Amino acid sequence: MNFGEDVPAVDAADVPQDAYLLDVREQDEWDAGHAPQAVHIPMGELSDRAAEVPRDRDVYVICRSGMRSAQVTIALNNAGWLAKNVDGGMKRWAEVGRPMESSGDGPAYVA
Repeated sequence: MNFGEDVPAVDAADVPQDAYLLDVREQDEWDAGHAPQAVHIPMGELSDRAAEVPRDRDVYVICRSGMRSAQVTIALNNAGWLAKNVDGGMKRWAEVGRPMESSGDGPAYVA
């Protein structure tokens, strides 16, 4: 997905191993499957929890497909963070074989 030059983006395959990965999906999506190193702050809670997001490093924002995370990336960058959208979201993350875990007993999947 291309949101123009206003939204810096990176492919899921290119997210650094030690990146601060912010997952903005809903709880049920997170529970189904997420990146092991990700930090979960649903999009709707971000305004109240923004202080939890570091300002001293790049923030890679991910959702299911890249749409919500693009919106969050724009908002964070406009507020002074250094954010990048993970293009293709968790669907692309799974497609390129990046690690995933679930919060339940079953195998991780993208909900």
